Amino acid sequence: MPLHARRRRTNHNSTAASTGKSGRTRSRFPARDKYIREKKVKKALGMIGPAVALSLAGSLSSGPAKALELKVADSFPAGHYLVRLMLKPWMDDVTKRTNGAVTFTYYPNQQIGKAADMLRLTQSGVVDIGYIAPSYASDKMPLSEVAQLPEAFHTSCHGTLAYWKSAREGVLAKQEYAPNKVKLLMEVVLPPYQVFTTKQKVENIGDVQGLKLHTTGGAQDLTLRAIGAVPVRMSAPDAYESLSRGTLDGLLFPMESVSSYGLDKLVKHATEGVSFGSFIVAYSINQAAWDRLPDDVKKAMDEASEAIEPKVCADVDKEQDGSRQRLREAGVTFEPIPDQTRAQMKDKLKGVGVEWAAGLDGRGKPASAALKEFDALLTEGGATK
Repeated sequence: MPLHARRRRTNHNSTAASTGKSGRTRSRFPARDKYIREKKVKKALGMIGPAVALSLAGSLSSGPAKALELKVADSFPAGHYLVRLMLKPWMDDVTKRTNGAVTFTYYPNQQIGKAADMLRLTQSGVVDIGYIAPSYASDKMPLSEVAQLPEAFHTSCHGTLAYWKSAREGVLAKQEYAPNKVKLLMEVVLPPYQVFTTKQKVENIGDVQGLKLHTTGGAQDLTLRAIGAVPVRMSAPDAYESLSRGTLDGLLFPMESVSSYGLDKLVKHATEGVSFGSFIVAYSINQAAWDRLPDDVKKAMDEASEAIEPKVCADVDKEQDGSRQRLREAGVTFEPIPDQTRAQMKDKLKGVGVEWAAGLDGRGKPASAALKEFDALLTEGGATK
């Protein structure tokens, strides 16, 4: 779908489907539907004559950057720390590097669509840049979960920089991003996940047996099964309702996001000392849209991406102490896992990577190759297991 200059629009809040006074049904995603209508109108206008088509094409020439506004969407609540640390600085940097020629309209909080829909919405051009978390598109991007395996690394920067190299120029770039016709623009692999529970303290291996815990699927499911817990797959924005209803006993979650989603009001206990895996937060652009961008805009985006990667992971790692303190103030207690229990858990988690790779290899996916490359990149970056 053609990418073109667009007039700036204010964000529109999405609402649940309802019926107005006129009796007409309102869409759950009005911002997305309005954008699709505008696209159809502009496509029709493009059929009026060659002059219109040439005008649209002019904004995508390989000459100096012209005014261009790009639509960015994700599922994060307004003010989420990853938007503050990664997305907004990246957008501001691109605008600065293009001397104001490239600007962005940002739609947070699932205004355009659910987290699980972002790959499709980006591929189809409904959004120009979408938050595509591989866990929410695991059927299309299963190999990316190599960066979400347990006990693989212990800092955000180790996971982030290894994934960046693989997803931009290695196995993941060729086997995941290229086939899905999207290009990775920025990502951060979160610090190791911990178990957060509403009632049960986790002090020994028996304490997790049978606990129903939130996961995003894939490798996280294997992780929880390995220690005897029951994985319940759902997106992060849906976790609050399930916890409040008691259909979940807890979460496999990143510390920094607990407060962002209001979950600090519900959980009471958290583990320390074991890496239960991670999660990849990534923003990508439709490959065809990227190919049509002016060369200087591509250069500005690439430079902004290379600049943000080491900075965002370092900032995310620094957030850990502050997040832990805020959770403590909210009444969450952190329970260091005793040495004996930690050794037992690590032993059970040791085989998750091999099991994960074997399962995907059997489906014709080169998971063992992805795992080997990722481990090598971790070692190159100084990570220790």
